[in-house]
Amino acid sequence: MDPSHADSGRRSDLPYYVIAILVGAITGVIGAVLHLIVDAALHWPAALRASVEVGDLGLLLISGGIAASLGVVAVVLVRNFAPEAGGSGVQEIEGTLEGLRAVHWRRVLPVKFFGSLCSLGAGFVTGREGPTIHMGASVAQACAEKLKFDTHDSRGLLAAGAAAGLASAFNAPLAAILFVIEETRRQFPYSLKTYTAVMIASVTSGLVTEMITGRRPFMFITVPELPLSLLPAFVGLGLLLGVVGLLFNRCLIGSMDIAAAVGRRSNYYVVPAVVGFVIGILLIVRPEATMGGENLAVSLMTENLPLATMALIVVVRFIMTMASYSTNVPGGIFAPILALATAIGVLYGLVLDVFFELPAGAFAAFAIAAMGGLFSSTVRAPLVGVVLIAELTGAYSVLVPAIITCLLANVVADALGGKPIYEVLLDRTLHLAGTPRPPEDRIERTMGGWDAR
Repeated sequence: MDPSHADSGRRSDLPYYVIAILVGAITGVIGAVLHLIVDAALHWPAALRASVEVGDLGLLLISGGIAASLGVVAVVLVRNFAPEAGGSGVQEIEGTLEGLRAVHWRRVLPVKFFGSLCSLGAGFVTGREGPTIHMGASVAQACAEKLKFDTHDSRGLLAAGAAAGLASAFNAPLAAILFVIEETRRQFPYSLKTYTAVMIASVTSGLVTEMITGRRPFMFITVPELPLSLLPAFVGLGLLLGVVGLLFNRCLIGSMDIAAAVGRRSNYYVVPAVVGFVIGILLIVRPEATMGGENLAVSLMTENLPLATMALIVVVRFIMTMASYSTNVPGGIFAPILALATAIGVLYGLVLDVFFELPAGAFAAFAIAAMGGLFSSTVRAPLVGVVLIAELTGAYSVLVPAIITCLLANVVADALGGKPIYEVLLDRTLHLAGTPRPPEDRIERTMGGWDAR
């Protein structure tokens, strides 16, 4: 190959990389601003409690009314202006990379941002990572359209924008890069150019986010070195989470189907109003059952709650996650999965502690490993699960137990016939849109490798 031709090719890629930097920077700003506004907005229950003197029942009714109103506003925005902006948005990106969906960035960006402010600010059990991923991809789509990129480069930049969104949500650029490669392995238009753009956008977004929100891991926790004799306990945790992940995915789709049926028979705003009202009450009486759960995940590791209380938190968090996502408000499922997994991990440790004396740091280690395990069994991306919890918590001492937990959870979910949640969500979206994915395009993992079916 002519060296001058190779140099020319590398130079021609430079504008693409500059655009990737721009996409990462814009996404980082959007994600950080969303984070800060939501964190500030979630102080409203405390302010309400301090400023309103109407008695306990009146306080609960007002809080429930506020949360219900915000939830309804979020769904109004989605249904009237951008139907694809409801829920996570990750499945929309995967569909676009497959050529089955389209990112209408002009309507998705404002609806996803303001709709997420309403739903997250109301305390719905959803995460900001879904919206930031969708908005990051929308920023990328806007740039690709303005610069008239071809299909390959457009989809590569779209993936870069999605990675930048995840990097901004959790300040985890490495996990964001791996998420695109592992989660969209069937759709990502792999080349040195597109892969480099993903890395550039993720790192840029992470840096911008750090400049605005700080450098500390979002869920920082210190865990001491654990004895090797405790490793078999993580085997049991992985097996358990494989089953829980399968149950989580099936219940999530089932709750969405039930909510849709209720909406068709009565009114599409009934479910978000009812769920929002319940969340408003819980914000006063049981705040740990509400919101995405990033702060809850850290506090559960250190609060030394009794076994019965932790079991109640697990059940309520599970139910409220299903209820919140079924409303179709903008919001992701990463954070709720991590918070639920933390509660399950601590509960698992409490049960073991009844029979065995656990070493110091065991509860935190179970909680951290459980985050990766449940993520692996639901999303089916074990490598991302391991790296994500390492970046989120800074607990690198739990890396080996986390790998064991993630691998086993993924294997169990696969053996039980579970599918990645975003693949299932995309299939559901395509079915409702009347454009089901062609059977020959479906790819499933088998013992012998990747087979097209």
